Amino acid sequence: MTRVLFVCTGNVHRSVLAERLLAARLPPGSAVRPESAGTQARPWSGMEASTRAVLEELGGDGSGFAARPLTAQLVAGAALVLGLAHEHREAAVRLAPTALRRCFTLKEFVRLAAGGVDTVRGGEGTATTHGDTPDGQVPPVVDGFDVVVAATAGRRGATAPVPPADDDISDPWGRPRSVLYGCAREIDGTVSTLARLLGDGASL
Repeated sequence: MTRVLFVCTGNVHRSVLAERLLAARLPPGSAVRPESAGTQARPWSGMEASTRAVLEELGGDGSGFAARPLTAQLVAGAALVLGLAHEHREAAVRLAPTALRRCFTLKEFVRLAAGGVDTVRGGEGTATTHGDTPDGQVPPVVDGFDVVVAATAGRRGATAPVPPADDDISDPWGRPRSVLYGCAREIDGTVSTLARLLGDGASL
């Protein structure tokens, strides 16, 4: 399996929604395993009620969730790390600096990959399996997935910059349900594009 790790602050709203909505949008047989964690998360089982309600309204599965804090091991073991804002991407890189080229914000990755993925999908991957990985080592990935990630990393700095806020998804914590729902819709649209971008390189 190829792990994609979403990161937000509390692992309560944004990263949870990204994890479960990507799982719902991936094609059958996908080798991608969405996961999530939070830079300030406290371990606990069960999904926050408002998050689950919005998630299920959009067709996601809210069962079996457990919040967890972000660790260096989680970052090192993921084939792709996607923060919901710049601060989350930066936190992941601080924990595992060797993962820099695999760490983006969600919107940044989709923006950059959409501009170049079609030219690299025919390239060769470097591995065809994905298992447990010791700390500090780049995890093996399914054929093609690593090509997409590497090409996207190569486009960072080679394309016109955008205002940092444009690549962030705002935290709906403590705000009305309408704000949470709007956040979920934004995430759903972005991970739906992500599922399509990764689909050709991440199937069993």
